[in-house]
Amino acid sequence: MLRSVAVLVLNGVAPFELGVLAEVFGTDRTADGLPGYRFDVCGPGQAPVRTSAGFHLVPNAGLEPLEQADLVAVPAHDPATTAPAEVHEALRRAADRGAYLFSVCAGAYLLGEAGLLDGRECTTHWRHVDELQRRHPSARVRCNSLYVQDGRLLTSAGTAAGIDACLHLVRQEHGSATATRLARRMVVPPHRDGGQAQYIEAPIPKAPEAPTLEPVLEWLMGHLDRQTTVDELAARAGMAPRTFARRFRAETGTTPHDWLTNQRVLLARRLLEDTTLTVEAVADRAGFGDAAALRHHFTRRVGATPQAYRTTFRDRTLTG
Repeated sequence: MLRSVAVLVLNGVAPFELGVLAEVFGTDRTADGLPGYRFDVCGPGQAPVRTSAGFHLVPNAGLEPLEQADLVAVPAHDPATTAPAEVHEALRRAADRGAYLFSVCAGAYLLGEAGLLDGRECTTHWRHVDELQRRHPSARVRCNSLYVQDGRLLTSAGTAAGIDACLHLVRQEHGSATATRLARRMVVPPHRDGGQAQYIEAPIPKAPEAPTLEPVLEWLMGHLDRQTTVDELAARAGMAPRTFARRFRAETGTTPHDWLTNQRVLLARRLLEDTTLTVEAVADRAGFGDAAALRHHFTRRVGATPQAYRTTFRDRTLTG
């Protein structure tokens, strides 16, 4: 269970990304029934650091909390920032003992500098993916992901994607209901689909000759239990199937099948946590048709079977 968080700050730290970590893990919301964490902002020698915005901040701790924290987080820093050897060693020790390592945006450079991206899947802001790959050729950099988890390594794309990754970790550690409640308090969506491509590509105009897919997506969200095809969705959108498939990827960053499967898995998680429906009934309600299909897609995307997931989060609800 995630209980303690240590955030590394050096000269050039980005205030927003640091603020994201503080908002999710450093703000006490236990009075609202949300989890609380020990939260430390750490720097070598506890010396003041200059932020990318020009003001200075003073860490509340040296590097000592990195030795015990359940999560060691590195917010975005100036890409030119380099860390001293003692920071590299502390990060490697955290990885060796099984702590989560989490970078936001260009914080991935510092994890790479410590050798922690070698052979691992990772991401960063789309403007930095080529440079990150150049600096660390053995890393498997995914350019179109909002965040990537490879075991206990979690890396996110730029700025707001750090919120997505934080909520993903909260969802993984505490369950979908907790992540959704936290997102509601923060006034942000609990989950965003697609990848960075939706922010890189030119926006699709919402003129009559290029209508938005929002009505189709809203209809799908209200009918996840229905079996449907791309041809049917294209007809609902008034497009040819190929045009619909291209437009769907342009607007959401993913395929209709992948988007729909993601939504169904999210619904299944909530049903497994909040109801006593059988796995077969959850499969039917979430649109998978049968338990075998649910188990296949759920296990691939969540990393646990539906029954194991239900047991884990029901136990945490009862004991938390």
